[in-house]
Amino acid sequence: MTIIRFLPFNYILSKNKKLAYSIYKILGFFPKNLKFYALAFTHKSASINNKKQTHKNNERLEYLGDAILNAVVADFLYSEFPNYNEGDLTKMRSKIVNREFLNSLAFQIKINKLVIANTKNLLTIDNIYGNAFEALIGAIYLDKGYIKTKKYLIKKIIKKYVNLELVEYNDSNYKSKVIELSQKYKFDTKFLTEEILSQENYHLFITYIKIGEEIYGTGTGNSKKEAEQKASEQALQKLDFI
Repeated sequence: MTIIRFLPFNYILSKNKKLAYSIYKILGFFPKNLKFYALAFTHKSASINNKKQTHKNNERLEYLGDAILNAVVADFLYSEFPNYNEGDLTKMRSKIVNREFLNSLAFQIKINKLVIANTKNLLTIDNIYGNAFEALIGAIYLDKGYIKTKKYLIKKIIKKYVNLELVEYNDSNYKSKVIELSQKYKFDTKFLTEEILSQENYHLFITYIKIGEEIYGTGTGNSKKEAEQKASEQALQKLDFI
């Protein structure tokens, strides 16, 4: 089965039809202007020389994509976590847009196979692929606009590759440690939180942590987050991890 069967008519005779199809498999849609995407995958070590003798590579698209990515992630987190303050949201965003995660993400969505770079002249290639991902976001934005780019990032990236429970808490927080241990040791862990009204008419939250059928931790607080942290600390003590 050839790729021609899947291509829009304007790409059938194009010398870049393989690139167009590769982008379709990654994004789920065909580009309008393939030049943006070809440039997004061109590292500065393999810069294209044009007639004006200037070097063209993905650095400008990377700059643009970084700004768009930060805006979309900030927008998503702002809507997803309405009770969190600026500091919490900033920390969460930094976990999603950090270089290590973006480098890993580039390999997961397989854009590393499309990146053109002259690696022989480079001391390190660690950030090439994460930078290319940001450049790809810049290309989508120029080609399809902000709304399409936002939909792609939320549906195909954030909801598919980002573990929001781990992003939600700092590594030093107890709930994060409970979640990590549960994933590592395959615990069937559940966080059960109830909102109650105290005798003084204060709203309180109480969280129970169940591992299997047994309650390992109980915590109360003025917020759900506080209750979960206290219950998680108790659970970790019972499991002898703190």
